[in-house]
Amino acid sequence: MSPALSNSQARDAEALLHPYANAIALRTNGVQVIERGEGIRVYDDKGRSYIEGLSGLWCAGLGFGNAELVETARLQMEKLPYYHLFSGKSHEVAVELAEKLKAIAPGRMARVFYQSSGSEANETQVKMAWYYNNALGRREKKKIISRVKAYHGTTIVSASLTGLPYNHLDFDLPVDRIRHTSTPHFWKGAQEGETEAAYTARLAAEFEELVLAEGPDTVAAFIAEPIMGAGGVLVPPAGYFPAMMEVCRKYDILMISDEVICGFGRTGQWFGAQTFDYEPTSISMAKQLTGSFLPLSAVAINETMAEVIETHSGQIGTFGHGFTYGGHPVGCAVGIKTLEIYERMNVTARVRSLAPAFAAHLDRLAGHPLVGEARHTGLVGALELAPAKSPKGFANVGKVGPRLAQELTDRGVIVRAVADSIAFCPPMIITPDEIDELFAPVEAALDATELWARAEGHLG
Repeated sequence: MSPALSNSQARDAEALLHPYANAIALRTNGVQVIERGEGIRVYDDKGRSYIEGLSGLWCAGLGFGNAELVETARLQMEKLPYYHLFSGKSHEVAVELAEKLKAIAPGRMARVFYQSSGSEANETQVKMAWYYNNALGRREKKKIISRVKAYHGTTIVSASLTGLPYNHLDFDLPVDRIRHTSTPHFWKGAQEGETEAAYTARLAAEFEELVLAEGPDTVAAFIAEPIMGAGGVLVPPAGYFPAMMEVCRKYDILMISDEVICGFGRTGQWFGAQTFDYEPTSISMAKQLTGSFLPLSAVAINETMAEVIETHSGQIGTFGHGFTYGGHPVGCAVGIKTLEIYERMNVTARVRSLAPAFAAHLDRLAGHPLVGEARHTGLVGALELAPAKSPKGFANVGKVGPRLAQELTDRGVIVRAVADSIAFCPPMIITPDEIDELFAPVEAALDATELWARAEGHLG
């Protein structure tokens, strides 16, 4: 163990295996220990404050230390700290939250099913698609089409849906029945002279070609994030989702909208599907559903799916799927209160009003020599770093982005490097002055990163 590690860091190294981390590097360099949070800031064990520029993991939409959510959890713990929804049992807060979700969701949603995480929600989506098609006697219609660079979770099937190599490497993934179509990233993917409309048409044609190659009678669903989060905050080109939905309708393919990051106001509408003009068959929700104060996720299914699934459960005797903590009453109570706060603060209008200032900072920084592209919608965005602003990116991927993230941490702003893109997704309670504060150190951090990248040979 390195003698430079603090007591907390040393204990951490001996006790924990961290997700998405190099365990050997952590034993040498140590973890950053966060002790408390307030508003848009968190504080480490040395007392230093940081603006949480990614809302934790895209999830702390109301920031940290919201007293109403704490009190709501306390009161529910006193009344009913736990109960389940198995075998005909229920409780009021699970019903009330489901009613509220149905009221705001696009796509004529009819039923809600609860889990604890986004990964579990997307695992549920796949099982429901399979169950639904079996109920209709379509036992070969089981393949799920996702996208390269998509992120849908880390359980076995949800990690297979994820289109990122590090989620598959040495986990023996992806499993069968999962396919991936192209990433909708115009800056990187467009051919020379290709317009955005032509690019969108080409992606939809590629999707249709994949469906035809696999056989339409074998393809059950298409799953997509409105904005691809862990793929680098990739905003789809104009008309992308309507074009993809046309293919889904043509071949009777379910459309699963993974709203785990985009849901609950992040894009300026309740759901990203509304921002990008499509009507999903089903929706995955998590993260900002409870402001991240408690783990809770939900899957909403439309009227057609609900009728088929419920009828089939009656025929075979059960719907044999569920989770011990799915619909946990404390999580549901906090979810209800979170939606109440969002409605009170008029979260969608608030995000739309803040979005121009947020976008202006990103667009200004796009002029920096190290930045290839700025992307943004609502209060989520990214800067993609590139040598000479080339869409080809760095030869050694994933070195320069993390360096910039560390430079920003050193300057009091926590963000996330996604390969060589830097993602920004601040709590939706952020003020205009705090947006300025969030971006204030970025140019200096870019300058320092550029000097480092040149010295290390990343810029040629």
